[in-house]
Amino acid sequence: MPFKAIGLAPFLIESITKTAYDKPTEIQEKAIPVILKGKDVLGIAPTGSGKTAAYALPIIQNLEGKTKAKNRHINVLVLVPTRELAGQVQEVFRSFSRELPFPFKSMAVFGGVSINPQMMKMQHTNVLVATPGRLLELAESNAMHFSDLTTLVLDEADKMLNLGFKNEMDRIFALLPKKRQNLLFSATLSPDVQAIESVLLNEPTIVRVEAKEDSVELINQTAYSVTAEKKGPLLRHLIKTNNWKQILVFTSSVYQADLVADKLRKNGIDAQAIHSKKSQGARTDALTRFIAGNLRVLVSTDLLGRGIDIAFLPHVINYELPRSPKDFVHRIGRTGRAENPGDAITFVTEEDQHHFKVIQKKMKRWVEMVDAEELGI
Repeated sequence: MPFKAIGLAPFLIESITKTAYDKPTEIQEKAIPVILKGKDVLGIAPTGSGKTAAYALPIIQNLEGKTKAKNRHINVLVLVPTRELAGQVQEVFRSFSRELPFPFKSMAVFGGVSINPQMMKMQHTNVLVATPGRLLELAESNAMHFSDLTTLVLDEADKMLNLGFKNEMDRIFALLPKKRQNLLFSATLSPDVQAIESVLLNEPTIVRVEAKEDSVELINQTAYSVTAEKKGPLLRHLIKTNNWKQILVFTSSVYQADLVADKLRKNGIDAQAIHSKKSQGARTDALTRFIAGNLRVLVSTDLLGRGIDIAFLPHVINYELPRSPKDFVHRIGRTGRAENPGDAITFVTEEDQHHFKVIQKKMKRWVEMVDAEELGI
């Protein structure tokens, strides 16, 4: 089904043709017509399914003729859990708004950088993409007003509602007009999402796209049985022996991310860590270099993994296992996207064996296990 068949205007079709999309994904096909009608939506779809475009495209179209709002009175608020995701969502809005026949402005605001430049750029903003903390800071400074707000989006609602944002979210909801369109998009329907759905959404249309059982089939998975002290040598061996050029490595802590990146650099492998303790400048620089292919290894915690979206990422390595099987699938889902194959490598210590079996059972796929000692590690 082409995009024009689901109700999108010609000016958006023109922008879409200049992107990687040739036809709507399932979540886009189901959600866009409903959002265009102004209805509330609860969208549940797996990572990499095109959720951002599913709400960005109809939001832009619905703003036609409604863009002459008073200065600093935003029309649409998109709330996201991380700075990186804020920038990523803003880029989607920017890429689809290049051919518009009417004035339109979107911007992203987040902490970790000076608030003053963001306040100065708020003029005539239609769509504001924000992390909760920085949004409240801007609101307290009267940098923007919500009386003209027509649409609220919660992106990655499953993470936003269980990452300690509850008090901030309650304060934000209290600032917004009660009559508005509400759009919640999430990879999973967690109890937190269900709880907020009942409070926030008004007779919502539930748009659900089930993860296909073979959704990990494009991902070539291998696990290595390895001792904790041999993880570093194994990682370096795999990168150098296979001459891998773009590798995303996941760790479970800030400390470990820094340690892994440091050891890689000391062994002649260009690597940077990205996590919540890094300055925004360092995070942006590392992510930009990595996406552009100018940084060989990016070592990330799970929190920052939500802001990393690369269509053709070839290699993901689980240096440490995540707590949740869903987080494991999310991690390896960074590769094997857009019908392109990818490699996912997992390091499993003796202590990890039981947890990894649980992950495989939930994933409904058993992964080949290789003894690292066979590689001489």
